[in-house]
Amino acid sequence: MNIQQLEYIVAVDNHRHFIQAAEHCNVTQPTLSMMIRKLEEELSVKIFDRTKQPIVPTSIGREIIDQAKTILRETSRINEIAKHFNGDLSGELHVGVIPTIAPYLLPHFVNPFISSFPDIKLHVSEMITDRIITALKMGNLDVGIIASVSEENSLQEIPLYKERFYAYVSEKTDLYSKQYILPTDIEPNELWLLEEGHCFRTQIQRLCELSRSSQFGNSFSYRSGSIETLIRMVERNGGITILPEMAVMELSEERRKHIRHFRFPEPAREVCLVVNREQMKARLIGALQEGIMTNLPEGILGKDVEVKVL
Repeated sequence: MNIQQLEYIVAVDNHRHFIQAAEHCNVTQPTLSMMIRKLEEELSVKIFDRTKQPIVPTSIGREIIDQAKTILRETSRINEIAKHFNGDLSGELHVGVIPTIAPYLLPHFVNPFISSFPDIKLHVSEMITDRIITALKMGNLDVGIIASVSEENSLQEIPLYKERFYAYVSEKTDLYSKQYILPTDIEPNELWLLEEGHCFRTQIQRLCELSRSSQFGNSFSYRSGSIETLIRMVERNGGITILPEMAVMELSEERRKHIRHFRFPEPAREVCLVVNREQMKARLIGALQEGIMTNLPEGILGKDVEVKVL
């Protein structure tokens, strides 16, 4: 038995496909299959049920794979210990960012981060919160940047900043004449929302006490995965949408005329890093945290400022 074989069975468990697992491990499929069969012969058990598609672990295989993951995590810690001793801040960091944060936060810190930490290679993917949580638990991500509280005991959250919400209103609505608004002022039928699966949508539903999908009038429903699309729908068709603070900072002066503040206490979201409690890249994640915090745009709230976090 060797570390490579353990990496192979974990890869097959993650991908549920021998060819995809082999590609992930940068080996040929016959090589990966042969090494796994040798491990099964050594242990006198079948780790995978090859009669099913996609491939699934056997009951004993599940236990072996879980133990393999623990062993691989602990093995990686040896490298981290050595790097820490040598003062080496290098390696790869796989980051998942939710779509309502990525286009506004990434441009602020990516280039400064690369300049400050040239030996850390960032791999960034946009994905919704549920996919980030799943990828963290499977070990496919090192860290996520999200805006919701995770109830997973295996995960740890590291607060970064708080981001206020603003209403983007059409001049066709009654709210356009107001300087400050309350959530109760918003007519649900006039509210444009992101599609299901986005934590930002859920936060807005809580803010406005909604339980139904975004709709326009009584004959048209629409779900978007883009904040920019929601802005354009308000501009062309009327209604209201809710924007996070960093999105507002990107608006032109003309578009800012449509922004309305909420009355105190202002609704907001808390943006945080989320990591697996058993992750092995604490120093790299600490560097990422530093890179974000030192490059936030002016005006973004600190994590201790009092707002109504949704």
